[in-house]
Amino acid sequence: MIRAKRSDIWMKGLQAGILAIAVCFSLGATDASSRYNNLNHRLMCTCGCAEILGECNHVGCPNSTGELKELSAGIESGQSDQQILDSFVVKYGAVVLAAPTGHGFDMVAWIAPFAVFGAALLGTILLVRRWSVGRTAAVAVDLDTLDPAERERREQIRRDTGGGQ
Repeated sequence: MIRAKRSDIWMKGLQAGILAIAVCFSLGATDASSRYNNLNHRLMCTCGCAEILGECNHVGCPNSTGELKELSAGIESGQSDQQILDSFVVKYGAVVLAAPTGHGFDMVAWIAPFAVFGAALLGTILLVRRWSVGRTAAVAVDLDTLDPAERERREQIRRDTGGGQ
């Protein structure tokens, strides 16, 4: 009986926790200010500073205030995020997007860094393997097959260094 009550309490607590997490994640999902913040971080300032539109910190930047007003107007007019981004691309070109799109030739921008890393890794592995070919552990030399002068030189080195065979 007590065990059943404890499991009911734990189950209700778990359900309340899941509900609280769901509410926290859904808050602000449609809020205009969060949408504005999201979109201004997906666009670049066109003044040539190479900064995100929402973070352009030039004093008296000639472009950012106008572009931010355009962005606010698009949100207030009820346009979707994609419509707003498309209108910026039409007006300023594809360079206004902070990240390349996921289709067409823009896929090269997503794939190229990984391909270059993979090629460099493969090249390094092949180079190390090539360097290591033919390198084996030191092979013991049969002293009987050496000429007498070489045998004497080795013996002298062994005596001088105190090494054994």
